[in-house]
Amino acid sequence: MAPHSVVVVGAGQAGLETAAALRGRGYEGRITLVGDEPSGPCDRPPLSKGYLAGTVPAADIALRPPSFYAAQDIELLAGDRVTSVDRERRTVLLESGLRLPYGALVLATGCRPRTLPVPGAALTGVLTLRGLADAEDLRLRLSGPPRSVVVVGAGFIGLEVAATARGLGHEVTVVEAQPRALARALTPQMSDRVVAEHRAQGVRVLLGREVSALYSDAEGRVQVMELGDGERIAADLVVVGVGVLPNTGVALGADLVVGDGIVVDERLRTEDPDIYAVGDAARFPSPHAGRHIRLESVQNATDQARCVAAGICGEPYPYAAVPWFWSEQYAMRLQMAGLTAAHDETVTVGDPDEGRFSVLCFRGGRLIGVESMNRPADHGIARRLLTNGTQLTPATAREPGFDLKKLPRTQAASPSRSTNTTTQERQSVHA
Repeated sequence: MAPHSVVVVGAGQAGLETAAALRGRGYEGRITLVGDEPSGPCDRPPLSKGYLAGTVPAADIALRPPSFYAAQDIELLAGDRVTSVDRERRTVLLESGLRLPYGALVLATGCRPRTLPVPGAALTGVLTLRGLADAEDLRLRLSGPPRSVVVVGAGFIGLEVAATARGLGHEVTVVEAQPRALARALTPQMSDRVVAEHRAQGVRVLLGREVSALYSDAEGRVQVMELGDGERIAADLVVVGVGVLPNTGVALGADLVVGDGIVVDERLRTEDPDIYAVGDAARFPSPHAGRHIRLESVQNATDQARCVAAGICGEPYPYAAVPWFWSEQYAMRLQMAGLTAAHDETVTVGDPDEGRFSVLCFRGGRLIGVESMNRPADHGIARRLLTNGTQLTPATAREPGFDLKKLPRTQAASPSRSTNTTTQERQSVHA
């Protein structure tokens, strides 16, 4: 029997999609969606690209129009946040003093940006990017005359901001502590091509370099960045993109198990069967990784939300969706399917020099993921192969004239429980 009410803590992608999926399954109980951002649920991925560049208006950032919540009978409490959970009484307490009862509780608490642990990290002009308010601040600063912009961190957020800032005419430097960009997300073949394009666009990319300090002008605004080797870089604006930390405070306060996220089982339940966790903050057992992991992506947030909604409505299934990710920088459309970090063999198809190629990643002779640049058909086929299973081998992929599009249709059938590709890729994702 479905619970009488559901409270969703966190009004980002995962939280909103949970509420929407519950109504989509015919759930008739009370749904309350609590989020600390006054703007309500917003589409985060464009914040580092189109919104920052001024090509996506603020009106298009909302994930749903206000009429949606009324039509779906979803109570949205924006600009408030849950401070504690009483598991015995099955209530949550909000910062405003409101106390809400729940039959099922969904923790979609998301993540917060890491900050730089160096002197000067709190100076004016040193920013992170997560929510709409952050993006508005950064957008305003980038709308003026050319600046010396330094991006710390060559992950997806950092490189997307770098590409946007460069497109707006700013001098841009990217500083990355690892020996290569996107080291946790992409193969060397793909990340090297991405870096080459940034450099071709005029961005200075410094790899294997660390920030040691930031210095201000007389008015307390950041002006100079010092690196570990003593080099100093002009920095009118610093954007820090060095990863995120899961928001586990509410879960910890409720005595739930946490460890780089809120730990859940294959149905996304915590040790309390009435409390679930979804999205960026959920650490779940992945059949694709063979261990508990966290994933920060629109796809994962949406598919996990659907899984939890099914469980609450009495139709549970284990979460096993194939992960996929997407990023856009300059004319590069990057699409990743599967988890490629554990690969032991790769095959490249297409032409990296022309910026149209895919890297097929294998482990023990089995396809585990595909990274594509400007080859959207390859990405779609890769998702289907990884969902349905495939006998594709590295040897076959190396045969002259090999093309994923020429594989038998039996190996490229539509994936189950797939979300509309166009909709999710419009929103973008980050590994």
